[in-house]
Formats: sequence, structure tokens, C-alpha cells
Amino acid sequence: MRSIRALKFTSVGLVVLLLGVAAQAETTLQKIAKSGEFVIGYRTDASPLSYENANGEPAGYSVDFCRRIAAAVKAHLGRDDIKAKFVRVKSADRITAVQNGLIDIECGSTTITLSRMAKVDFTIPTFVTGGSILSLADSNIQVLSDLAGKKVAVEKGTTTVDQLRAYLEENLIDAEVVLLDNRTAAMQQLTNGRVDAFASDQIVLIGQVIEALEPKRYALVDETFSYEPYGFVIRRNEAEFRLIANRAISQLYRSGQHVQIYNRWIGRTGVRPSPMLVAMFELNTIPE
Repeated sequence: MRSIRALKFTSVGLVVLLLGVAAQAETTLQKIAKSGEFVIGYRTDASPLSYENANGEPAGYSVDFCRRIAAAVKAHLGRDDIKAKFVRVKSADRITAVQNGLIDIECGSTTITLSRMAKVDFTIPTFVTGGSILSLADSNIQVLSDLAGKKVAVEKGTTTVDQLRAYLEENLIDAEVVLLDNRTAAMQQLTNGRVDAFASDQIVLIGQVIEALEPKRYALVDETFSYEPYGFVIRRNEAEFRLIANRAISQLYRSGQHVQIYNRWIGRTGVRPSPMLVAMFELNTIPE
């Protein structure tokens, strides 16, 4: 009797295990086709790449790119009924949201790194920038060495934390790194004078100035202390889905539509693309 019960228990356990494996084996495209939704994760605090406009709608350079990817997914599946669903994500949960299948792609300002590639995959690069410093205009912080003896705010969970600390150590700059939960808190601390500077990716800092009530109060250092190539985050080992996304992005580069998107969100502020960004566009104009 005991052996029969044990056999039944083992069989049930095996079924549960197989169901779990089957669920995990569902690809992103299968998930989209089944649900009828292409779930796009976006940041609300990464202007001009990803943020919410005055109507509370997702907007920005990266969001426009992902709308094109959504159209490519619909075309690939041959399903006009597939809806693009936008879901807010934060810096701390953006990677796990992709891993857990809560979102199908993350479109924001995420740096492609080898350590992140151990957890997720990335599309071809969509932007490139570098870490820099924002301060109040009257603070006289004009170059990175002026940070000596200053407090510098950095958002937790970003590549900027390690990059900035490494730069400060290598260049013998004695500055205090202050970790904060998000960019909004960092800007508040800077504006209130509780920190002397805010370190983040240069394009993100430009976005913060654009959004500020008094943009002229702030000054951006021209120097950069890191190399930050951005890409959209997807689940690992999703070759078919990654190819669809890469084709859509490369098509934007080949057709020149990326220039229109850049000018719509960034160029209109007077910020010209850096030589490094122009080179990235050219290098990723992959022929069909």
C-alpha cells in the first residue's frame, strides 16, 4: 500500500514539475500570441529617453523605438489584434521584470554590460553616452576634479555607482558618494543643496535639466567618466524575438528614421549627437 501511495505521489510531483518546465519553456513570441499583448516596460524618470508626458502616457526616444518593435512583432505574427501594453518599471526591478516574464522588453536607459548578460540578453545598441556630473550653476564645479571634498548623489542599482567610484579612486579625488533611491530624490537633494552634484549618464542628466522648472540653475560638466552603451533588455536565449527587435532597430538606422526620432526628443533642445553616437548608428546599420 505504501509503495502504491509513494508511486502516486511521485507521479503527481512529476506532473507538477513537467508543467512548470513547460511554462518556463514558453517563448516570448508564444506568450505574446497567447495573451494578445506585447508588454513593454518603460521608465518614468529617464527623460528624454523614457518618461511620462503631461497626459501620463509613456513617451521618449526609447519608447518610440519600442513602438516600432511592437509593429514588427505584429507583422511577424500576422496578428493585427496584438496590443502594445506599457508597464512602469524602476531601476531596481527592470532586470527581474524581464527575467520573470512580467514584461517582454525593457525600453529605457539600461547599459549593456557583461554581468547583466549573465541574466538577460540585449538588442543591438540603441544609444551611447557616458557618466557625467550635474551641479548648481553657482557651485563652480566645472571639471570632474572639482568634486574633491564634495558630496555626489548617485542612484542605487545603476552602473554609475561603480563607474564613479572607480574614477574617483583612480584619479585620487576625495569625494563622498551618496546613494539615493531614484533620480527624483537625487535632483531634490541637489536643488536643496544637500549634495553638491548629481552623477548619472549624461543624456539622463540632460533630461533632468529639460524637465526642471528653472533649467538655468544647473550646469553640466562636459567631461565623462565612463562608456555607457544602451540596449533594450529581453529574456536570454530568445534568438527569434531578438532578431525581430534587431531588424526593426536596424531598419530605423538604414532608413534614417532614427534621426527624426532623435530630433523629436533630443535634438530640439539644441543637443547635437556626439561623434561616438553617430559612429554607433553607422556601425549598427546592419544590411538585411
